[in-house]
Amino acid sequence: MKNNINILIVDDEKEIADLIEIYLKNENYNVYKYYSSSEALNDLPNLNIDLALLDVMMKDITGFELCNKIREKNYTFPVIFVTAKVEEIDKINGLTIGADDYITKPFNPLELLARVKAQLRRYQKYNSNNNDENIIDFREIQINNNTHEFYLAEREITLTKTEFSILWLLCLNRGNVVESEELFTKVWKEKYFEKDNNTIMVHIRHLREKMNDNGRKPKYIKTIYGVGYKIEK
Repeated sequence: MKNNINILIVDDEKEIADLIEIYLKNENYNVYKYYSSSEALNDLPNLNIDLALLDVMMKDITGFELCNKIREKNYTFPVIFVTAKVEEIDKINGLTIGADDYITKPFNPLELLARVKAQLRRYQKYNSNNNDENIIDFREIQINNNTHEFYLAEREITLTKTEFSILWLLCLNRGNVVESEELFTKVWKEKYFEKDNNTIMVHIRHLREKMNDNGRKPKYIKTIYGVGYKIEK
C-alpha cells in the first residue's frame, strides 16, 4: 500500500469527525476534514484524495448528493458512508449512486479502520494494473513482498520472517508443488538434509494455525506426502 494516503472526512458532527481524524492519523494517514460538504467539494480538485468518509445527513449538501457529484466529476476513489441512517433502502441508495461501503453510527472505530484499509487495498490493487511482481493477489490471499504484509479474507495476519518467506514461495509457485528440498534451500539458504523436513513441518503447522487452515483437510497449504507442499490457484 502506498505511503501518504490522503483521506477526506466530511461530517458536520464535529465530535465524530474529530474522533475519526484521531484514529486515522494514528495510522499515519493524511486527513482533510470538513464540516461542510460545499467546502469539501470546492477544495476537492486540490487534495489528491485516496478515500472519502461521508456523513449522509449534512446540512448543506447531503452525503448522497456529494457522492453523486464526486462520481460525476469522475473521481474513482472509494467512498464510505458514515451515518445514523440505518434503513436498508438508504444503504441501497448509497451503494447505487457510487459508494463502496456503509457503516452506521455509533460505530466501533477499529471496525471503521478495517473498512478503510480494505477499501484502500481494493482500490490500489485495481489501479496498479497488477504489474507489481512483488504483490500476489488470488483467492482470499493478498501478500506483498515489498512491505511483508499478508492479508487473508481482508484480515491482516502477522507472520515471522521465515513464515512469510515460506508462504511467499508457495504463492509464487501456486498451482505447483514446491519440493521440500527447494523450500528449505531457498528459505533457510542452507544445504537440505532429510532431518530438515521436521523444521519445515513445524513452520507449516504454525502457518496453518495462523490461517485457521485445517491440517487434515487444508483449504490453502496442502501437503504432498514424500514430495513437498503446494497452494492451489
